[in-house]
Order: sequence, then structure tokens, then C-alpha cells
Amino acid sequence: MSAHGSVDPRFETARLDRRLFGGFVEHLGRHIYDGIYEPAHATADADGFRADVIELVRELGVSTIRYPGGNFVSGYRWEDGVGPRDQRPRRLDLAWHSTETNEVGLHEFADWLDRVGSDLMLAVNLGTRGTQEALDLLEYANANADTDWTRRRAANGRHDPFAVTMWCLGNEMDGPWQLGHRNAEDYGKLASRTAKAMRMLDPGIELVVCGSSASGMPTFGSWERTVLEHAFDDVDYISCHSYYQEMGGNAQEFLASGVDMARFIEAVSAITDAVAATKKSDKRIMISFDEWNVWYLHNDNGGQNDKPKETGWPVAPRLLEDQYSALDAVVFGDLMITLLQHADRVRSASLAQLVNVIAPIMTEPGGIAWRQTTFFPFSITSRLAGDRVVRVPVDAGTFPSERFGEVANVNAVATVDDDGVSVFVVNRSLTEAADLRLDLSGVAAEFGRDLAVVEAHLLHEDDMYAANTLADPERVGVRPLETTLEGAALTVALPPVSWVAVRLA
Repeated sequence: MSAHGSVDPRFETARLDRRLFGGFVEHLGRHIYDGIYEPAHATADADGFRADVIELVRELGVSTIRYPGGNFVSGYRWEDGVGPRDQRPRRLDLAWHSTETNEVGLHEFADWLDRVGSDLMLAVNLGTRGTQEALDLLEYANANADTDWTRRRAANGRHDPFAVTMWCLGNEMDGPWQLGHRNAEDYGKLASRTAKAMRMLDPGIELVVCGSSASGMPTFGSWERTVLEHAFDDVDYISCHSYYQEMGGNAQEFLASGVDMARFIEAVSAITDAVAATKKSDKRIMISFDEWNVWYLHNDNGGQNDKPKETGWPVAPRLLEDQYSALDAVVFGDLMITLLQHADRVRSASLAQLVNVIAPIMTEPGGIAWRQTTFFPFSITSRLAGDRVVRVPVDAGTFPSERFGEVANVNAVATVDDDGVSVFVVNRSLTEAADLRLDLSGVAAEFGRDLAVVEAHLLHEDDMYAANTLADPERVGVRPLETTLEGAALTVALPPVSWVAVRLA
């Protein structure tokens, strides 16, 4: 098929907040233990962190990392993770039916973030705990005063505050699976009280209130409205969570996942703006899409993979260790394009998660660490994305979707900065290649000089279910993409089920 589009800086939609390239680390499965932390590993540093994993996380380019959960946080006592390690209690984690050793807590994780070059985003427990415990953690983490909590922080090795800017008011409180689950009315009141108290302690923080844990939740919409009727004036962001998987072998429908994400974002934006209107406020609540990924949570028989196979309460069991295919990576790349397309409202996003657990990075205890297929769209987009997001209209026809009607075959977005332009494109068609011709005359006019392609990457496999494994960790990767640039017209060939990134300078 032929495809035509244009990139023009005058179609700017938003200034890009780098927190869009955030991640998520939860005490879940082998994410912490045998993932980022393995003291016996050959590459482990003096604090027990795997240097090979640190290098891969740096390459991935995550900006801000949400911690420590997730479902885990709703039963977590943060005090268990500070102080001398040999005095920390072992606890049962009800969320993932595991034993938490508390070897890694706030101090260790913050030190790890310093190594990988990411900022900390903390979630407070509003499941089994409340406002006072959130204040205690905030004082311990951020206060610059002489108090009992700050003295404990100093005694534990950190005199200066952690200076955490972004805080989540609980996690997925709409979900019946969540410890301390509440209805929207009760949670909205608790979130408002807690937010007001936290701002009295530290007025400079940014607060994220829980939105729906999925757009398919029966309370979606009404949850957001009710929660914000209570907490609108007290918070800056509302969260969105969404996961995608191929169901029933319907790969073409799976390739339309970005449409679902876009509609979710647009619906939440509309609801928050409606609440603003009723309050006669010009304030805009932004979105923290702080959980998103491809996740094979449900198998075709309706089962779930979120409980350990081991009996009892194992430490660091293998949980949610999905193996990602080239198809998954293309859908993943399209989800990243969708987030960029909505950067006017999505100011923060957290890929869930980073290591071993539905992750772009996998490790083997005592062995190697490797990149999954989804690693490549994230790392390349994070590295190449510029300061300003630009809409890229593309005419390439459509395919029929059972859920979404007619869906565009080709989806694209661009970013512009002082040095050039980056273009990210996905071909969602299962069967048709596309010859995409992009008019770059608007970009050339802004820069006042000729453009040149400096990088061009293609992610595509003839076998779209090919994956990187322990036995073959480099089976799938990106390859150089052939492009043609004639004047201000860029032409790229897009195979079916493909993702590409092109940098021009």
C-alpha cells in the first residue's frame, strides 16, 4: 500500500515531559531479588546490585521510576526497609503470596537509582495504612529539619533529604483485589485528607490520585468523577493503568491496542475537564499513565499467572516472566507513539515493569542479562525523542477492527528539537507492506537548511513470534532501515507488523 504524510513543526501538540519515559519497580517475583539485586553474582557491586543490569537500565533510558508498588505497596510498612539489614523483619506479602526479606528498601533503592541515572517516584500505602504513615514517610524522605525521623534517616546513612518530588496516593484502590480496597467516595475523601496533610509538610510535591486500574472496570468513569469531586483541588495527576495482550490468536486486533490506549486517555481527560467545569476552575488535572505494557495475564482458558507455583510463601518466585515476541514489540512501540501523541495530558508514564517481571530486561541467577524485544522501541524512543511533540497525519488506509471499527494501518508521531527531528512509525497491517512518503518541507523551512538521515532503525521479523530467550538472547533486534531522502521528501519501506524510528539532523 502507499502511504503519505507530513511532518511540520507548526503542528506542535505539546512540550515533552521526560517523565513520559519512566519505569516501575515493584517488590514482585524476581524483580528486586535475583533481578536488580544479586549479591552472589559475578558482576555484583559492593552493595549487591548487578552491574550488567545497571548498564542495561542506563541504556533503556528510564527517567523516573515508580516504587515500591503496585499491589505490594498496599500492605507495605516502609519502616521495615530502613535501618540495619540484619535487624529488618521478614514479612508475608499478601499481594503476590510471597515472603519479603526487606533486604532492599528506600535507601538501597535510591542508591541504585543514582547508579542508573533515574529519579525516584514514591507510592504511599493507603490500603492498610493512612494519612499519618504517609506523613511519616514524607518527613523521613524529604524534611530538612531536626526531627526524630530525619535523625533516623541520618543514622541510616542519608543526612540530606531524598527530595522526592512525585508521590502516588496509593495504588489501584478501585480494585477488589487490592488490600484496603475502598469505594470511590471513601477513597476520594482519604486521598483528599492525605494530600492536604502532605502539602502542609512539603508544599512543593506533586501528587497522583488513583484513577481506574483499567478502562474495562465496571466503575470506570464514575470512579474518576467521584474521586476528583473530593480531591480535585489537592492533586496534580490522576493515574491510568492499562495492559494489552493477544487474545485467541487474533494478532490483527492486538495491533489495534494503541487505539484503546488513546481512547482511554481521551476519556479520562474529558472526565477531569468536566469536573473542572463543575468547579468553575481553569485547573487541568494531568495524567500519570503509571502502569502500561504488554502483559499476558490471562491465558486462553481464562487462567491467570500471578500466583507462585511453589507452595507456602516463597522468596522471589518466578512470577509474570512473560517472553516477548517481535509482534509484542511492534504493539509496544505503537503504545509509545500513542503516549507521545497525548503528551499534552500525559506528563508522566511508567513502563511496568523493568526486570524479569513483564519486563524489557531478563536475568538468570548467576548467569546473563539480556534484552527482550520490547527493550528496543523504548530505548530508541527515549534516546531520540526531542523537546516538542509534532502531530504526523498519515493517509494509508484502514483495516476493520471488531472493537474499534476502522483503524489506521499506519500510525506516526514526531518530535523536534534544536538539532533536528525524530520520526516514529508503526505499520499495524498484518499482511500489507507500506511505502511511506513523508513531506518534511515544514521541518526544512524551520531549520533553514538541508536535512540528512543520521539514524534509521527497523524492528521487524518474518516470524513475528520470534523472541529473545536465555538460549538465544539476540534472536530479535533492530536493523538498519533503508531510507530515501530527496530534497524534503523522505521515503521509507514499512514491512507488515513493523516499527521504525528515523532521526534527521
